[in-house]
Amino acid sequence: MEHSSHKPVIVDGVRTPFVRSQSSYMDLSSYDLGRLVIRALMDKTHISSEQIEHVILGTVLHDPRTPNVARESLLGADISPNIPCSTVSLACISSNIAATQLADMISLGRIKVGIVGGLDTCSDPPIRVSRGLRKTLLQLSKIKTPWAMSKYFSALGKLHLKDISLDIPSVTEFSNGKSMGQGAEILAQQVSVTRGDSDAYAARSHQFACKAQKEGVFDKYIVPVYTKPKFGAHLKDEGPREDTSIDRLAKLRPAFDRDFGVCTAGNSSFLTDGSSALLVMSEKTAKESDCEPMAVIKDYVYRAGDPLTEMLSGPALTIPSLLEQNSLKVSDVDVWEIHEAFASQVLANLVLLNSKAFCNKRLNMQAVGEIPIEKVNVWGGSLSLGHPFGATGARLLYTAARRLKHENAKFAVVSGCAAGGHGSAILLENPSR
Repeated sequence: MEHSSHKPVIVDGVRTPFVRSQSSYMDLSSYDLGRLVIRALMDKTHISSEQIEHVILGTVLHDPRTPNVARESLLGADISPNIPCSTVSLACISSNIAATQLADMISLGRIKVGIVGGLDTCSDPPIRVSRGLRKTLLQLSKIKTPWAMSKYFSALGKLHLKDISLDIPSVTEFSNGKSMGQGAEILAQQVSVTRGDSDAYAARSHQFACKAQKEGVFDKYIVPVYTKPKFGAHLKDEGPREDTSIDRLAKLRPAFDRDFGVCTAGNSSFLTDGSSALLVMSEKTAKESDCEPMAVIKDYVYRAGDPLTEMLSGPALTIPSLLEQNSLKVSDVDVWEIHEAFASQVLANLVLLNSKAFCNKRLNMQAVGEIPIEKVNVWGGSLSLGHPFGATGARLLYTAARRLKHENAKFAVVSGCAAGGHGSAILLENPSR
C-alpha cells in the first residue's frame, strides 16, 4: 500500500476508560469524549498542533447537533482551528476506516501527520419524535401570523395518538429488521457453534482482561475522565469482571433466541461509552520528529456480504484476501486482534477461515487454516473491555501495535465485523523486525 518514502506508521495512542452506558458518562456527549482523547493525545506525545494536517474520527450514533463531530472535538480540545477534520461511519469498524483513509493520505504523500480515532455514547442517543409529529411541527413552524391560526389548529387536528411517541434509534438492520444478536444466532447455527464454547470464550476474555489490568497493560494508554457531581477520576475499564466463570455464564438465559440460542448477556458485548485516538505519521516524519514508530499500517481489505446471513462474517470475508495479497500464511502472523461482538461470532469466523468449503465456494480461495486461539486477543477484547462502536477499531489497532513490540512479532492482523454485513482486515508490521 505504502510508497517506500511514505510508510504510514502508528506512533502512539490514548483512549478513555470504557464504561457501561447509562452510568458514569451520562452527562458526556460524543463531542466531549472526542475532545478528551484528542487533547490527551497531544499532551502525551508533545506533538505540535502545527504538525497535524488532518483529523478523522469514526462514529455510529450521530448527534445532529455535531454532524462533523471530528471538527467539534478538535475545536473543543483547544487545538488549532486551521486543521481540517472529517467524520466517517462504517458501523463497528468506523475507526478502522478512519485509520486506513488517513494512512492512504500519508502513503500518497498528501500529508505527513494526522490523528485518527473514534467515539460513541449510547447514554445520549439521538432520540427523535415520531415522523407524523415531525411533519406537523415543520408545518407549524411556517405559521408566522395570527391570521393563519386556523392552519395551526388544522395541522394539530390531523395528529393521531400514535404520533405522540418517540423515535428511538433501533439496534436492528434497516434492510431486514434483524438485530446483531439475531445475526449472531444465524451465524452460530450455520457453523454449529455451541453455547458451551461461547461461554468458555467469554470467560476467557474476562480472565485475560482482568489479568492485563492487574499487570498495568492499559495504564499508560487510558486517560482519566472526570465526571460530575464529585469530579472523581475514572481510571480503568468497568467491564472486566474477575468473578466471570463458565458456570456463572451457563446460568444465563439466551437473549435473542429464547429456545435454542447460544447468545446471552454474558457472552455478548455490552452497550458502552468511550473514545480513542491514534497519532499516525509517515515513517520518515516520525524519525525526524524523534518519535518511535510502533507499527506500519501495511495493507488493508474491506468486504461486504449478505446483511442477513453474513451480518457478522467480516473477518472470514476479509482475512483470506489480506493474507493472499501480502503472500502470508497464518503461521506468519503472531498477533491477532479480532473484534468480539459476540463470543459465538469470533468462534464462527475462526471455523469459516479454516473451512475449505466456505473459502472455496464463497471466496474462490484456499482455506486460511486454523488461527491459533492462544494468539487471539490475549489482553481481552470487546466482550470484557467494552465496545463503544466508533472507538473499538482504534483500540484494536493500538493493542495490536503494542503487542508487536511486546512479543517481538513481525506481523499483526486486526479484523472486525460490522452492521450491514461489512468486514475489515488490516495488516500491521513491526518496523523493528
